[in-house]
Amino acid sequence: MTRITADISVSLDGFVTGPDPGPRNGLGTGGDALHTWAFSDAPDDRRIVREATARSGAVVLRRLFDLVDGPDGWNDEVGYGAREATRPAFVVVTTAPPESVRLSGLDWTFVTTGLADAVATARGRAEAASSAAGRELDVVLMGGGATIRSALDAGLVDELTLHLAPVVLGGGTPLFSGGTPRTLVQRTVVSTSTATHLTYDVGR
Repeated sequence: MTRITADISVSLDGFVTGPDPGPRNGLGTGGDALHTWAFSDAPDDRRIVREATARSGAVVLRRLFDLVDGPDGWNDEVGYGAREATRPAFVVVTTAPPESVRLSGLDWTFVTTGLADAVATARGRAEAASSAAGRELDVVLMGGGATIRSALDAGLVDELTLHLAPVVLGGGTPLFSGGTPRTLVQRTVVSTSTATHLTYDVGR
């Protein structure tokens, strides 16, 4: 069964960017430290990246698309699955599809009717990819704290994966700010030198 996994890096004080994020500074001041684990050559960190990308049938983004497709965004060395073989479909929640994309080699679908429809579209793409691959593939929801909060509040998420970075940012974009109280079921904890990787089942 295709699962919807929200996956995001977060600081010890609960931020997914540092202070003052913007188009030329997407992760804010000091925010790059949140993703040190993703570029680590430590075996456990590499395994987590490899396993996550290998099971991804589709990825949902929202505002993050403007950064990853921008001039300083993803490339062959930096980006989802950049150091791995996989290239899932990408589904972008937007009010208006762009006239063109820089990363034309990736599979982009733009959904203008909201997050729930984007997740449904991504599920369909992941299920088709699962049939082609002969194994279960999931939908990965990334693209910022607001997107993940909205998805959790709407009951769209089956699994939450947090990469807890050993950094205190002191400000920025919070992962959780208000929303619906929720009890999670802890599934796995993997501690490395660069992060503590936590996975939870999300109750509906």
